[in-house]
Amino acid sequence: MSAIEPQMALAVDELVIFYEKLQPADVARLKDLYAADTFFKDPFNEVKGVAEMERIFSHMFEALDQPHFIVTGRVAQGSECFLVWDFRFRFKRFDRVTWQTVRGTSHLRFDDAGKVVFHRDYWDAAEELYEKLPGLGALMRWLKRQANR
Repeated sequence: MSAIEPQMALAVDELVIFYEKLQPADVARLKDLYAADTFFKDPFNEVKGVAEMERIFSHMFEALDQPHFIVTGRVAQGSECFLVWDFRFRFKRFDRVTWQTVRGTSHLRFDDAGKVVFHRDYWDAAEELYEKLPGLGALMRWLKRQANR
């Protein structure tokens, strides 16, 4: 098992700081951290290219109030890294008062220049999001109970 290279450790540190301090004006900086043809996938999106990632993150700031990431753990080896995170936000259209938390992980792969070429987020959309929405949440909780009978 090889340890993470010092250059890669710096790239991971820079990415963690970027996500923990991410503000709408910072979205344009994704191109500094990600390769132009990077692959990105989460439960709602699958895109190729940093420009598409910029669109997704810009939309996040339009749709949510004060979204921010808190990285709680990381495991890195070679050019691969897993980040464990909490994503905190408030809805703009539903319950505007209650802070929501989505817990997930990101699988990242870096190129030799220290830029991300692969980013896949893993989180449970049903439990972490759908169950918190009015109307749909009650249905999702009922379905969960039925499945666990």
